[in-house]
Amino acid sequence: MKTEITNAFGKVYLTIEYDQAKHWVYNNWIGYQTHAGIVAGADACLVILSQQHCPYLLNDNTLVVGPWDHAVEWIATDWTPRAIAQGLTHFAHVVSPESFAALSAEAMHNSIGEYFQMQIFGSVAAAQEWLQQARKALTASQE
Repeated sequence: MKTEITNAFGKVYLTIEYDQAKHWVYNNWIGYQTHAGIVAGADACLVILSQQHCPYLLNDNTLVVGPWDHAVEWIATDWTPRAIAQGLTHFAHVVSPESFAALSAEAMHNSIGEYFQMQIFGSVAAAQEWLQQARKALTASQE
């Protein structure tokens, strides 16, 4: 099931989808991100992570335009503790090739990367591989 989050103009700026086979949540952020939009989208993502008891998040920013560092502090101080409480353990973040968005991603990583496993990737495929390896390692440790 795919959830679409829209802005005040009715334009989709985030899709959230739980992949049952891979057991991760995929966020696809699109365009310029406002503080209010990030808050609404990130909170919607937490609902799905919680509903699915999912510890893995693939956060795709390849289609993001412009910086979003105006929300980094909120992500670090508000969203991250709630995400951890919901059981998030692995956060794969795919950066936009746009330099300002990549700088925002780096600032976020510096703020929250110590709280759970977080890696920044240049491609969705690399992020998927990392999450798959994390799932395999967890499964192997439980056997």
